[in-house]
Amino acid sequence: MRTLCRTGLAAAGFGLLSLGLTGCQTQLAGMTLPSGYYLQHRPQYFPSEPSFPLSRELATMQAQNAAAAAAESGQASKLPAPVAAAK
Repeated sequence: MRTLCRTGLAAAGFGLLSLGLTGCQTQLAGMTLPSGYYLQHRPQYFPSEPSFPLSRELATMQAQNAAAAAAESGQASKLPAPVAAAK
């Protein structure tokens, strides 16, 4: 019983000690404040992302649409003139 009590106290003491050393976030007057070590961390860099994440697929779709538009405009000029119907 006594060893169980000592083990529990040791675990609680270790938990409080590790909590004090980690510098977790705190709340004060409704604000979430960072730890005291936030200035020691290196900033993370997130590169800017394109507006459409599948750039190769977008380029392929645009090329297909341009080819279809060119084919439609080219076909319209190659069609023969309309023939009047015989009466």
